[in-house]
Amino acid sequence: MRVLICYDGSADAQAAIGRAGQLMPGSDATVLVIWETLLETLTRAGTLGMGFGAVGPYDEAGTDAALEKAALDTATDGAQQATSAGLVANPRIVSRRHEIAADILAVAEEIDADVIVLGTRGRGGLKSLMLGSVSNAVLHHADRAVLVIPSPALVEQRRRWAEHAQLRAGVT
Repeated sequence: MRVLICYDGSADAQAAIGRAGQLMPGSDATVLVIWETLLETLTRAGTLGMGFGAVGPYDEAGTDAALEKAALDTATDGAQQATSAGLVANPRIVSRRHEIAADILAVAEEIDADVIVLGTRGRGGLKSLMLGSVSNAVLHHADRAVLVIPSPALVEQRRRWAEHAQLRAGVT
């Protein structure tokens, strides 16, 4: 089985790696980190024309090389975690070209992944709508299986809510 694991170094992404290892031990895994250049980040954030690019000498090549190296370090760390979790893992980085979900789906197609694994931060309601949701977009546009692992914080929040609901209903 070929597994594409989307990874950003967060505790939620680490939990997704661990769960993928439990569910699909021995599978070939690509641990994907999507990175972007400083210029892309500033442009997307709408800060490029606000003077943020004029704070001093800007070495685009050096800055972007550092960002790319940081992405590779993150992907390598994720691949090591995936290997420890029982997967046969390799790191992969991709420079952001489109929406993150579209880049994830392009890599999934390229490596012919059987499943895409993502963590979720558990944002819901209006906040999720306003910020967008990579996991939601991947889930709705994928042509292959998608496994979305809820964040540990969200799991704990749901457990507490269920206990509270049981207490209110008089169930023990």
